[in-house]
Amino acid sequence: MSSSSAKKPANTPNEQELRVLANQFSGELKAIASKIGELELQLDEHNLVIKTMTPMPEERKCFRLINGVLVERTVKEVLPALKTNRDGISSTITQLTNQYKSKDKEFSDFQKQHHIRIASA
Repeated sequence: MSSSSAKKPANTPNEQELRVLANQFSGELKAIASKIGELELQLDEHNLVIKTMTPMPEERKCFRLINGVLVERTVKEVLPALKTNRDGISSTITQLTNQYKSKDKEFSDFQKQHHIRIASA
């Protein structure tokens, strides 16, 4: 019989499992950061269009692309929808930022717990 002191505890991950988990954390953080960047670009576009359309008369004709179909509307119809979309995008960015911070702290704690250092390339 082998001694129990020579065995690792059953719940301790080996080096390869730690690498996989670290890569998963890193991948999730990159995906969240990428989505935040994408949404920030959309937010900038919405703000630019809202700024451009705000001084226009409400009856003025404008066009809006909805699911790949260009539809004719008025500024009065489009502007509130744009503002609602902008607010939703802003809210989503806030949620993703909080999720990123939480995941980053979780990753940092994981690194400390398992004495992991990420080598810079």
